[in-house]
Amino acid sequence: MGFLNRIGEGTRQATKKFRYALLKAFFNFLRNTIDENIPNPCDTRILRKIFREPKIHRWDILEKDLVDEMIFRTRSQRNRLMLELMARGGMRIGEVLKVRAGDVSDQKIILYDPKSGKESEAVYIPKKVAERLKEYISAKNLSPNERIFPFGYSRARDIVIEAGRLVNIQLKSHDLRRHAATYASRSGTPIEIVSKVILRHANLATTQRYLGKITDVEAVRWIENLYS
Repeated sequence: MGFLNRIGEGTRQATKKFRYALLKAFFNFLRNTIDENIPNPCDTRILRKIFREPKIHRWDILEKDLVDEMIFRTRSQRNRLMLELMARGGMRIGEVLKVRAGDVSDQKIILYDPKSGKESEAVYIPKKVAERLKEYISAKNLSPNERIFPFGYSRARDIVIEAGRLVNIQLKSHDLRRHAATYASRSGTPIEIVSKVILRHANLATTQRYLGKITDVEAVRWIENLYS
């Protein structure tokens, strides 16, 4: 314990965990190759508790047909567009609310001051969504600096919840962003594209936590598709 504290002093928690894992692996190697009775000092209850790996929560998958029905049954054009930007473009609810009319260009939306800390990021959306979005901007005669969705988080969350009720599910706004990633992945989109383009994550590990758990039915279907 004291040795680990000394070699980890002044470093990030991730570095401490990495050094702990290396030390534990080293003693396991000695035990497996030299003497099985050699104790592993990293294998104590307190150290296992301190350096335990966090549990990764796997999300249930929203099927595309269900998402399509939910969006189709949403009456308000504005609300439908908001849902589509999350479900088709992988946008966060806060990002959707910040979009101004002038940020939309063809099939690309420029996000300023994004969560990543960059100056800006680009969101790419399907052509049909882009066309409906531009038609809405034109119909509302929005100026370039006007927000397309001029309301706050509470109202936006209510819209998402109401949309979920249309298809009898408890829906959260981030479920739609996860759906965008999971649907793209299940459709054969390379994980790098899902990560860097759709979700705009800094690393693949974060993206993998977004992907939903696979049911037995889906696993069998994919296997059949591969070998039929």
